[in-house]
Amino acid sequence: MTTTASPTSAATRTQAAPYRGRTLLTALIVASPLWASVSLAQAATRDGFDLTRHPLSMLATGSLGWLQITNFILAGILTLIGAAGLKRTLASKWIPRLAGVYGIGMILSGVFTMDAGDGFPAGTPQGPPATLSWHAGLHLLFGCLSFVALTAALFVLGRHFSRRGERTWAVIARIGAVAVIVANVGSMAGAPGPSVWLAAGVISAMLVLSAITAKLRHDA
Repeated sequence: MTTTASPTSAATRTQAAPYRGRTLLTALIVASPLWASVSLAQAATRDGFDLTRHPLSMLATGSLGWLQITNFILAGILTLIGAAGLKRTLASKWIPRLAGVYGIGMILSGVFTMDAGDGFPAGTPQGPPATLSWHAGLHLLFGCLSFVALTAALFVLGRHFSRRGERTWAVIARIGAVAVIVANVGSMAGAPGPSVWLAAGVISAMLVLSAITAKLRHDA
């Protein structure tokens, strides 16, 4: 005996799919401003932390390091949820995948932390650690993975909007991608306050992704 789905149930499923996608996208919208707000609030209040010398990742060290560790992991989980929303609402295969890699990189950047050094946390000896620990090395690796995935996702989003004739959003997406590249080049080239360069560029790109996701959620 066979059964046939009623037109009403089929229509309900069709309407529910975009709704679920929009709900999942909300997680990605929240992820970036949440991570940025928690990170910058700690940077402004943690004893001994100096953003001109210390990357935001170093907030994951010391007795209060659990705050930044949680911040990384939570932002990564929210990003993964949002990537599932992108898969439901966009025809592109690469944008959800790249967002997912970016989220995984965030989670693993929280699991594996930097080494304390250069006087932070307060009370540690001045100067960087003599050698890089294995977990600090993994943190840098997964951090780079996140940066590359975020940059690539924004470039692909730029192409997506160009094809749709939405030039303003295409430019915004590409500006976000370029911000990550400039931040990394500036920090590695010995520019004054390298950690400020890195934080400004990466946070700018993250907030661009959040804004674009809000636009996609509205369109869905």
